[in-house]
Amino acid sequence: MNDRIRTDIAHNARVWNYWLGGKDNYPVDRAVGDQVTGFYPSIGEVARADRAFLGRTVTHLAAEAGVRQFLDIGTGLPTADNTHEVAQRTAPDARIVYVDNDPIVLTHARALLTSAPEGVTEYVDADAHDPEKILAAAGATLDLSRPVAVMMLGILNFVLDTDEARSIVRTLMAAVPSGSYLVLTHPTLEPELGGEGNKAAMAFWNENATPPITARSRAEFASFFEGLDLLEPGIVSCASWRPASEEAYTVAQFGAVGRKP
Repeated sequence: MNDRIRTDIAHNARVWNYWLGGKDNYPVDRAVGDQVTGFYPSIGEVARADRAFLGRTVTHLAAEAGVRQFLDIGTGLPTADNTHEVAQRTAPDARIVYVDNDPIVLTHARALLTSAPEGVTEYVDADAHDPEKILAAAGATLDLSRPVAVMMLGILNFVLDTDEARSIVRTLMAAVPSGSYLVLTHPTLEPELGGEGNKAAMAFWNENATPPITARSRAEFASFFEGLDLLEPGIVSCASWRPASEEAYTVAQFGAVGRKP
């Protein structure tokens, strides 16, 4: 399993873990993470805002929308308040399937597989580029005839072709019934969210780390929600999606939740 782990090149899951204050990273990840921060000083805020968005959306879907099934694609390394912990805090019987294809994440799968006794937590080794494989594997744990929250936080930015990214979303959402949800975050260069600093940071990332990344415009991000009903407040900075306090701030990362009618 570990022969796929590269310690000589920075990898997104480990750099993200570093920005979140985790310990599951290597010197090369910390070096690239620090250099990206030099280009884009608020990147740590983006990572924390994305994580907080996960907590708020999962809490809303479990507590208010009654969702009991979550398909979390692009899980990343485990840290505080993973999807299953947030969901099962509200709904102990919630069933969660995590999907990732990063070998270092696979080595931490056991840490993820700690479900509340009433619920289920499972882990699938699959690539976001292969939604059919994801659905086939997830169907062993989730009842795809009942509503599912499909979560892709900071993952479609690694699918460089926008038409392919749209196709992935369409395939996933076509497989789940009415009352299911799509939860997305995505980086942007749009100046309204302060995204100008992302350009140099992403160029540096693509030369020095893996996998390569792309930003998208508001219109491109909105296209992922075609046919879905956006929950209020619509497409906003992920930090501004139903913030927990009045103290609102903005990061260059779109966030939105859509419901399949």
